[in-house]
Amino acid sequence: MRAWRWVRGFLGRQRPVRLVAGGYALYVLIGFGLLCLPWAQAAEDVAWLDHLFIATSAVSTTGLASISPADSYSFFGELVIIGLIQLGGIGYMTLGSFFMLAVRHRLDSLHTKVARQAFVLPRGMELARFIRGVVLFTFVIEAIGAAILVPAFMAADAPAPVWNGIFHAISAFCTAGFSLFNTSLEGFRDDVVINLTIAALSILGALGFIVMSDVWRLARGRPGRVSLTSTIILRVTFGLMIVGTLLIGLADDALAALPMGERWLAAFFQTMTAMTTVGFDTYAINDMALASLLLIVVAMVIGASPSGTGGGVKSTTAAVFLGAIVATLRGRERVVLAGREIDTARVNSALAAFAFYMICLITGTFALLLTQAGGFVPLIFEATSAIGTVGLSLGATAPSTTPASG
Repeated sequence: MRAWRWVRGFLGRQRPVRLVAGGYALYVLIGFGLLCLPWAQAAEDVAWLDHLFIATSAVSTTGLASISPADSYSFFGELVIIGLIQLGGIGYMTLGSFFMLAVRHRLDSLHTKVARQAFVLPRGMELARFIRGVVLFTFVIEAIGAAILVPAFMAADAPAPVWNGIFHAISAFCTAGFSLFNTSLEGFRDDVVINLTIAALSILGALGFIVMSDVWRLARGRPGRVSLTSTIILRVTFGLMIVGTLLIGLADDALAALPMGERWLAAFFQTMTAMTTVGFDTYAINDMALASLLLIVVAMVIGASPSGTGGGVKSTTAAVFLGAIVATLRGRERVVLAGREIDTARVNSALAAFAFYMICLITGTFALLLTQAGGFVPLIFEATSAIGTVGLSLGATAPSTTPASG
């Protein structure tokens, strides 16, 4: 009991950002340890570094993989991976706080402090209601997605359709992009049900609970208007998704060789997968034109939305950044988005976040260019995919060469 009080006191003295980072690091280590167990592996030559890479990629919902999860892990190993994805997708603080609310009906000071650091909430939104809503929304949407995907995979003669339906529903909603098919979803490029279900799950996960809460409230006829945050998220996400689909569908010669319906479905899916940072693909990225790859890189940088499960610099940050450019060109002192002025503090925060993100991206790309072979385009694509937790790859994620574990 005294030791527990000491631990609580120690954690209470730490800065929230350290506790958030430490929590995710702890889950990575736990996942790494579980994947190293003999009964988690289906192949004997998996290196310990690959286990660590997969655990980190799953918790961060990046989706990059140095080995094939389907070929390298048993059902238990795949269960560990999807558990790490679920924790990373909705946030370990979300799940822990939800259980505390279920038992004690309130959050203690430590959970409140760390949760407010982990979540980006608009003014006036209650933390406890947000946490309950996130967990319930997540499990309901994933269950509906799995219920649609299971029969769809059965109809497509996919192996283990029940497990694949559950696994891909969670992976899609958490925008992780981990797949139990070695070619991602390329084998289902012409399957409208699977494409649109995965897209819907990914978009809902990327939009986040703030938007869904506003939409649900309006759908039930409750008073109030859509928040500025939701308005910006919806406009940026769907606007760029439409523009990206049109540009890729019209400009990519490889996609132009496909049947018309398949061509536009693939263009939409490739744009969606980059914007939501989910990382699935229905067409081989290596076969796409350089112009399409540039558009995908831009979409990966912008990414998903605050409180969503995706990565990237975030749609709201990108909107404020563009709003600041427009305001400067027009000689205005205030940034206006959706007809409303943005606080100077929020503008400065968005500009700083965008600048820091780009510095990290440039630094990571520079480090890859110094240490890896493969050319500029694959490496900057890989760096963008990694920092945006997307998971799309041109093949620069090479298998590790360290000794195999076990």
